[in-house]
Amino acid sequence: MEQNYVLLGTLVTPLVGAILALVSAHSNRLQRSIGVLAGLIAWVFCTALLAQVHSSGVQIYALGNWKPPYGIVLVADALGGLFAFMVTTIMIGGLLYTFHSHDKCMTYPAFVPLFLLMEVGLIGAMLTGDLFTLFVFMELMVLASVSLTAISDDHYGLEAALKYILISSMGTLFLLLGIGALYATFGTLNMAEIAVTLLTGERPLLAPASAIMLLCAFLLKSAVFPFHFWQPDFHTTAPTPISAMLSSIVVKVGVYGIFRLVTLLFIEEAPLLERWLSTLGIIGILFGSLGALRTYNAKRMLAYSTFAQIGFILVGIGWGQPLALIGAIVYAFNHAFIKSSLLMLMGVVASYTTTKTANFADISGIGSKLPPSLGWLVLIGGLSLAGIPPLNGFISKLTLIQGGVERQDWANLIIMVAAGILTVMYMVRAWQRIFQQNPLPGTVAAKDEGDSLFAPFLLICVCLLLGTVLAEPMIQLISETVRQLGDPQIYISAVNLPALEP
Repeated sequence: MEQNYVLLGTLVTPLVGAILALVSAHSNRLQRSIGVLAGLIAWVFCTALLAQVHSSGVQIYALGNWKPPYGIVLVADALGGLFAFMVTTIMIGGLLYTFHSHDKCMTYPAFVPLFLLMEVGLIGAMLTGDLFTLFVFMELMVLASVSLTAISDDHYGLEAALKYILISSMGTLFLLLGIGALYATFGTLNMAEIAVTLLTGERPLLAPASAIMLLCAFLLKSAVFPFHFWQPDFHTTAPTPISAMLSSIVVKVGVYGIFRLVTLLFIEEAPLLERWLSTLGIIGILFGSLGALRTYNAKRMLAYSTFAQIGFILVGIGWGQPLALIGAIVYAFNHAFIKSSLLMLMGVVASYTTTKTANFADISGIGSKLPPSLGWLVLIGGLSLAGIPPLNGFISKLTLIQGGVERQDWANLIIMVAAGILTVMYMVRAWQRIFQQNPLPGTVAAKDEGDSLFAPFLLICVCLLLGTVLAEPMIQLISETVRQLGDPQIYISAVNLPALEP
């Protein structure tokens, strides 16, 4: 197989964009323009890459032309290509939001370069074929997102950033221990090399232990119970486009890692891991839904909601059957668009207040002074999150429930349906408090101008398309992805090449 330079371009483009944005620190508008342009080019590369994967099979690029496992290899299979496409699409929305935002932190010279470096970390984590490089990309993502939260206009931003960097250090420890155990056992960190050894050889002593350590690392990155407590503060205080990225695609890095664990690396240990995933997923669904129902802040409500949505995905992975895995990937894909648009919309609401607050006590009834279209977009996004047809959230829940019916896990299905009802309750109640009731004595004053609706409007349109005309192509694409995951030899044979063509 030839070296795929499109695969390399997906990573190089935002990295070059970050460098150019840093050099252009004298002009904030030029920086934002470079950011959007780099995001668009990276999206074009990822779209072309996804098309190549589904037409020609797994694509690779060996850095320095070193044959795996001696060199670092980038690998784009159906799962990696799909997740990279999701990341670049959502990142365009975040970069567009910065163009018409009034937050002071977005005028800092470091903001756009850090944003693009976060994109490099996200894409790299999805497309690397090496566990240590996965660690490097994940840490790049963490450091960039922590820095962006620390410079937030919210005076609690630095506190939230410090909390996350301390908790993330625990995840880093788990990840490095798991990587160290695998390297001590196999002498390589190439995922295909490890997978083929585990599939064909004897089970080494450290294999189950490394599986547990890696699972803990990925659960922490996804803010899964009991590693969840850093997320509400972090997502609430971060600048709006950053909180939208954190709650929609950054948490998906852990989900991606879990897919790799149970479908490629530790297939023999997968039944045990899946039982834990189902249990933690159900706990997350209950905790997240009830927490969102009782919280005091609109952005914090959506952060708690992410606990529940990730829980749905984990239950689907835990069921382990092809139909359930299709449901889990559909849910992860659709959730990225729904959650990013909702957090941007709540950021727009906060931008119209004189104190930039999203506390319900301060914004109850403020909707009468805001653009009417904002209220309708929040309602559509909330109904999509709850799974009301014909929105894409309905497709997510339907495919996942079909997987549960096939598994005949009726107890967990009942809990998931009940959690969907709770989602309707807290989203509709939030919409009513902001846009339907009269202002309260404590409602803050509204400004004449706020952030632009352009970026969240585009993402809401994507939600509508994914729930209607694009629903069938999306299901077919993800079905092919699951078929490829079901045969790890496809990934292994593509990476373990006898030689690389010049």
